[in-house]
Amino acid sequence: MASMISILLRCSLLLLLLVQSTHSSVTPKPKNDIAEEHKQPHPSTSSTYIVLTNHLAKPSKFDTLERWYASMVGKNSNRIQYTYGTVMHGFAARLTDGEAQRMATVPGVSRVYKDRLYHTQTTRSPWFMGLHDDFGAWPDAEFGDGVIIGFVDTGIWPERASFSDAGLGPVRSTWRGKCVDAPGFNASLCNNKLVGAKSFVDSSPRDIEGHGTHVSSTAAGSEVPSADLFKFARGGASGVARRARIAMYKACTPMDGCSLSAITAAIDAAVSDSVDLISMSLGGPVEAFYDDLVAVATFGAERRGVFVVMAGGNDGPKASSITNVAPWMTTVGAATTDRLFPATLRLGNGVVLTGQSLYNIPFSQGAGMIPLVSSDCGEYDYHLTPDRIMGKVVVCSQGVGAWAGFDVERAGGAGMISADSRVRFGDAVKAQPFNLPGLQLSSTGGKKLADYMSSVAYPVASFNFTCNTVTGENRAPMVAGFSSRGPNPIVPEILKPDVIAPGVNILAAWSGAASPSGSDMDPRRVEYNILSGTSMACPHVAGVAALIKKRHGDWTPAMIRSALMTTAGPLDKDGRDIVDSGSAIGAAVMGATPLAAGAGFVLPRLAMDPGLVYDAGTQDYVDFLCTLNYTVEQMQQFVPELSKCERTIPGGVANLNHPSFVVVFDGRTRVRTLTRTVTLVSARPERYNVTVAAPDGVKVTVTPATLEFRWPKEKRSYSVQFSSEAGAKARPAGTWEFGHIAWENRKHRVRSPVAFKWDN
Repeated sequence: MASMISILLRCSLLLLLLVQSTHSSVTPKPKNDIAEEHKQPHPSTSSTYIVLTNHLAKPSKFDTLERWYASMVGKNSNRIQYTYGTVMHGFAARLTDGEAQRMATVPGVSRVYKDRLYHTQTTRSPWFMGLHDDFGAWPDAEFGDGVIIGFVDTGIWPERASFSDAGLGPVRSTWRGKCVDAPGFNASLCNNKLVGAKSFVDSSPRDIEGHGTHVSSTAAGSEVPSADLFKFARGGASGVARRARIAMYKACTPMDGCSLSAITAAIDAAVSDSVDLISMSLGGPVEAFYDDLVAVATFGAERRGVFVVMAGGNDGPKASSITNVAPWMTTVGAATTDRLFPATLRLGNGVVLTGQSLYNIPFSQGAGMIPLVSSDCGEYDYHLTPDRIMGKVVVCSQGVGAWAGFDVERAGGAGMISADSRVRFGDAVKAQPFNLPGLQLSSTGGKKLADYMSSVAYPVASFNFTCNTVTGENRAPMVAGFSSRGPNPIVPEILKPDVIAPGVNILAAWSGAASPSGSDMDPRRVEYNILSGTSMACPHVAGVAALIKKRHGDWTPAMIRSALMTTAGPLDKDGRDIVDSGSAIGAAVMGATPLAAGAGFVLPRLAMDPGLVYDAGTQDYVDFLCTLNYTVEQMQQFVPELSKCERTIPGGVANLNHPSFVVVFDGRTRVRTLTRTVTLVSARPERYNVTVAAPDGVKVTVTPATLEFRWPKEKRSYSVQFSSEAGAKARPAGTWEFGHIAWENRKHRVRSPVAFKWDN
């Protein structure tokens, strides 16, 4: 579902894998084991392997790392596809399984990874986040002018108006990136907006899928006076940081997906080029950090001061489905906005169901009813035949996208309804650009439709399409049902996702080579498209981070993440708790917990001036990894110069100086004490008082209860004792409950979510 188009379907990319729920259950692999997928090719075939090296161990007889690498692969050194030299050291090459096994024993080789695939996971959304032209974060941060965001994605369509450089000055002199001439992509297409474009998967950085064009324009697209999709969502369009610059690093193709070797090469190049931020709307298997080469590469980016923001995945509402969970990444979940594209379906029993649709021909069938027929409408649905479908409306039970409409149309169908009553998508319905009369229902609507169809012999219905865009009438934001959830499957003590941002029905620029539906049978071409996914939420946060970076150029990545989290909102636009649209069908609407919403919905205006921040640097993350009991060999994948773990975090990984808390009560203790350090980032002295919220039967004591700061950048530490009181109600093992800790004064509120787990 990543971008809710056909990328997953066409690329046959890997599903996200779930792993053990605690870091203690991960079994370390010996140094010369190869990290690979369970399915192995025939031994005689070659595959791409990523060879991670300790560059400090290079034999002196080689004057360059490249010559050392060439010696490892022998005469056929042209098998080397990429070399890495910034966020990590090593190379990617075509090797047989036997060669890879031998390579893992070469002195100086830290690890050999088998390549694998990752998958790709706005006229109104910036304004919905509280951004305004005349006041607040936009003018205060000069709209992010000059900040460079690197995108690792499917490429870019540079001719779109969102990439115009009108009114922009030249890129900073320290920028080392460039655009490359390639077939179908002239370097002259780049300008002071698009300042870099490279491909690591084919010859051209041109985007033929649309995903990279969409996310980059969401984060940093220039202001466009008028944009729409088939007249829906019409209005002025702007990226979140409209004067920031874009550098595109293409690592994904329709046929081959997003290979790990290309992703890491793109990250390495982006940091070498001196980007300020990296935005990656990609997701893959969740593994121990030493087995996760994206975690290794982004750790290297953090060491260089580059802020990394990543999509949290689209496998919600399953628990522990969150991906990209390392604490040095900013992980983003998806939320709705206050915009709908309503269309209605009147059933034969008189019940009217409201869904969403981007079908652009207004009409009402009135009293005329059309027969309904069910089918799964999947890629291999052999029941979509004219003798069964002709003249009927097909109810697609698998909740498929608009691309299936072309199969329905080819079979003579009169329309389609996308509904899956089994999946908990709640009211966060994705709008689809149907080519024939069609709409998508929420899971609740799908259940009502399924009940009706099972109750009568000849079910019928009629459509009504007004083709209107409705704003401000729905409850928003809500956590999208598809947005992946915590707890963190690798380190439960680190809360993920970090924040949520707009990720449902987002309008942004689109590739001229791709259809809006993702179907190869769709002849339509559009300049803007509407997509949903955490892929769309991620660049919103990248844009806000660019605004913060412009305003506070000396802040570390952790300080930026802290500002985003501690100012995020737990309430919706009407002052009510943000709700979770992934609640079970038929159940009461539930408030979104931090396992779904993290710290809350990103609020750029407040994030620009958070008052206090929780900072952390490379040494803190080294201590964090040492606390996970990683071996020296595993640690050297992150820090090649490390010879031993000098220290761990007292009290365990939950004491990492992160802007959220996870408290685990087990059978051994009812009391947990955690510490944190905050840094004043306001210009004047300030005094903060603490407030807390906790579940019944949990006592929270913060010491001291008041923090006094006399000068900017002054640090103060505090401890929090969490006690599960004797006599409190018994909680079953695995129970989660929630609260918060907030430091407040008249100007600032620095709020951290707290998640409590009982493992009795």
